[in-house]
Amino acid sequence: MPKYKSTNDIMKVIGNKDQIRNFGVIAHVDHGKTTMSDSLLSGCGIISPSVAGEALALDTMDMEQKRGITINSTNITLYHEQDGTPYVFNMIDTPGHVDFNTRVSRSLRAIDGAIVVSDAVEGVMTQTETVTRQALEERVRPVLYINKIDRLVKELRLTPDKMQEHLMGVISEFNSLIDLYAEPELKDKWKVSIQDNSIAFGSAKDRWAFSAATSKTTGVNFKSIFDAYNNDKVDELVAQSPLHEAILGMVIQHHPAPHVAQKYRIPKIWKGDLDSEIGKALINCDENGPAVMMIVNINIDPHAGSVATGRLFSGTLKDGDTVELLGAKRNGRIQSVNMFMGNQRELVGKFTAGNIPALLGLEHARAGETLSSTKGFAQFESIAYVSEPVVTIAVESKHPKELPKLVEALRKLNIEDPSLIVKINEESGEMLIAGMGVLHLDVATNLLKEQEIEIITSPPLINYRETISGNAGPIMAKSPNRHNKLFLRVEPLSEPIIELIRAGKINDNTDKKELQEILMKEGWERDEAKRVVTIDSGGNMFVDATKGVQYVQESMDSIRAGFYDVMSNGPIAYENVRGVKATFHHYVPHEDVAHRSYAQLMPATRRALLGSILSATPTLLEPIQAIEIKAPSDLIGEIAGVISSKRGKVGEITQKAHLSVIHGEVPAAETFDLSEKMRGATAGKAIWSTHFKEWSQVPNSMLSEVITDIRKRRGLSDSPPPASDFIDKD
Repeated sequence: MPKYKSTNDIMKVIGNKDQIRNFGVIAHVDHGKTTMSDSLLSGCGIISPSVAGEALALDTMDMEQKRGITINSTNITLYHEQDGTPYVFNMIDTPGHVDFNTRVSRSLRAIDGAIVVSDAVEGVMTQTETVTRQALEERVRPVLYINKIDRLVKELRLTPDKMQEHLMGVISEFNSLIDLYAEPELKDKWKVSIQDNSIAFGSAKDRWAFSAATSKTTGVNFKSIFDAYNNDKVDELVAQSPLHEAILGMVIQHHPAPHVAQKYRIPKIWKGDLDSEIGKALINCDENGPAVMMIVNINIDPHAGSVATGRLFSGTLKDGDTVELLGAKRNGRIQSVNMFMGNQRELVGKFTAGNIPALLGLEHARAGETLSSTKGFAQFESIAYVSEPVVTIAVESKHPKELPKLVEALRKLNIEDPSLIVKINEESGEMLIAGMGVLHLDVATNLLKEQEIEIITSPPLINYRETISGNAGPIMAKSPNRHNKLFLRVEPLSEPIIELIRAGKINDNTDKKELQEILMKEGWERDEAKRVVTIDSGGNMFVDATKGVQYVQESMDSIRAGFYDVMSNGPIAYENVRGVKATFHHYVPHEDVAHRSYAQLMPATRRALLGSILSATPTLLEPIQAIEIKAPSDLIGEIAGVISSKRGKVGEITQKAHLSVIHGEVPAAETFDLSEKMRGATAGKAIWSTHFKEWSQVPNSMLSEVITDIRKRRGLSDSPPPASDFIDKD
């Protein structure tokens, strides 16, 4: 077993950027990411080879160990020598289940390369495509590790020639993803091939792997693998061609050092002035420049408090430094600088640019925050998430005296996992948690129970979105004191703009000139594009079209608050609103500032917006889940029948080895008993996964019933109010 290097050994190397690699492990669920990570830890002397593949050392939560799935992204720093040169690897093991995809998105911001793990039999699956696309969008370079090669011998009984033929299909399919999603200038450079050593083959469970480079020195090839598994010589294979040498050699060769990667990554993820002092420091990964770090993960340690982990793109951070949190607009003091070693933190005192530090003491830090030793410059681009929360549960404390404890636990949960939407009404006591799926919520509630809080949860409920299919307005509403008149109109926002908002490509922090150019490409007039007041992250925009009116700017905060309130509580079912462009058409304010207070203008804005939306043919959108099912070919008919019975559609059907892969879509509202129906129809022979695909209009035949059910659940009248309830007359 290799001798484990101490923190001091690692710190001696970490100042030399040429010898640093920041990479992550990404894959479809159950393709072997964490098992492979175990083998890397074993090869670098951190865990014993006897437990590698079973220890799941980077699954640090009890729940991860029990369920056999990765939930959190976990950092670890590895030391490995190749040809006498020491290297330090900052590695992040990410979740594979689609419900935790937002954790993958955040991890990708911190790394420069990704090992994409693919099952040799199953090949490129839905989540393989999703995580590869996410990596390419962040300009994170992928290499391919095809795992579970033993299945080709033991299950499919392929000869060495047939194994290679089968694997060339997997490689071709993976390269087609790079062709589809990579930027034009990177496509050819980043495609993987056996010859250039950007592909490795192996079995993480058995702890061996080989690539073209290692094969030259060890002689291990597909004939060796075939013989080893047919003649009980796997132990010899492991000794001859250990997994960590093939994988880390591939990382050293193809994943860039941080100062190389930042030259092409920074222009993608930071929209500030590249010729400024900060811009040059970021591009060059300059440890002597201003300290600039993006926080990608927050953990709450019961003893140490908030632990902020992220990528330090420039400068140096030390114990005791005072830093600015640009998003929170406040400063904080770093109590200590650490590096993560799985679930353990090692105190290191300081870190230089190009690394992934863990900082203690920044209680106001949040994931996605830009941290710096200076202020007054552009933050990093928002991290784009590929999924949206589509399922909600209500949570209440079984014992009223534990309510404050539950509220605090929910707030901490939301800090650690920003994709978990927590709504707490402290007056009514109602607490709602919205997540990516049932598993996401199940994990959240179990984390609450682990804190010895007894809770009662409602059955899962589907989240809907309210939208409009027509135009309306301008509609006038008066303030409660009748002294101010506001006129607003609404129209549907185009889908391309909604997607730009949802992907974080445009938001309130986007440069105004850049925003104008984007909107004009989508058909907006220049004058209108200049007048965007605010962009709601749910996919809505507010535009000020007033001209020559007094007191507009000083009233705007109150008006904006009314807009946000309606966007989070639509008029027909109190669901979030999506795809509405609201335009402030005209304003007749009272001259006395006392009559233009928040208490007057915010409700007037709400009334005008509610009246406009209710006049613009409002409707509901429901979440649609894409479904991918693997099953024997003779079950395609039964599977198609289950999907059709769930208001679903069957799409492409492909053949992969001995299984058919059926792609389709199903409304999320129809998936709660899908497991039972699918198992019954296929005698348990089908394996499937679902992920969020899109929002789609609820069929007209069901619309009234769905609205009524939601309103009853919320204690509202059966039908939405008429628009006339919110429209004032002169």
